[in-house]
Amino acid sequence: MKGTSKKSLETLALTLGHEFSDPDLLLRALTHSSARAQGRKGSDYERLEFLGDRVLGLVIAELLFEMFPGADEGALALRFNKLVRKESCVAVARDISLGDYVVMSAVEDNSGGRGKNTILGDACEAVLGAVFMDGGFEAARNVIRRLWSDLASDDDAVRRDAKSALQEWAQGRGLELPKYVETNRTGPDHAPQFNTRVEVDGLESAHGEGSSKRIAEQSAASAMLLREGVWKNDGNER
Repeated sequence: MKGTSKKSLETLALTLGHEFSDPDLLLRALTHSSARAQGRKGSDYERLEFLGDRVLGLVIAELLFEMFPGADEGALALRFNKLVRKESCVAVARDISLGDYVVMSAVEDNSGGRGKNTILGDACEAVLGAVFMDGGFEAARNVIRRLWSDLASDDDAVRRDAKSALQEWAQGRGLELPKYVETNRTGPDHAPQFNTRVEVDGLESAHGEGSSKRIAEQSAASAMLLREGVWKNDGNER
């Protein structure tokens, strides 16, 4: 079973920008269930992960509210959903090499556990929970704002998946999920061209085209987001 030394915990704390009065909290946040299953005393990071997820949501909501004073609720929701999802936690975890500090069994380690997205994302949230428990909301806010600031201002990252963005925007308004209908297909089999219509109840449909069904659907979703004013032509949400 792989362990984490006191020195490495101090190094991680420096990276986070928080000095722990109770280092055991940080150690617990880094302990994977495989380590506990092999006899390590104490609990793993699951409870702290639950807490950290909630703290992250509140801080990100506050951060976006300040950063984008002209954005409406829908645009804020798109950014929020992107920033609190596991993929963003994984990106932050990789930035700070969090996987190097996770305590896990030798079996998990040898199977590539330190690079698994599920472990990285969960451990990242658990660390945030540990910071909150150790230093309170202000300490957690400082850590999250520093680690997430680049992601929060990355418009390209927010716009990368138009279908997900449209689904989240529709759900945020209590609308039915978008439906995609292939309206036409032209060209030879080796170079087809697809035309797709996206429908959301209560809204005018939007159309897109592309060399695959996926691209055509993304194009249609993007067209609807632009038309509804959720996205602007310069690449930013309103």
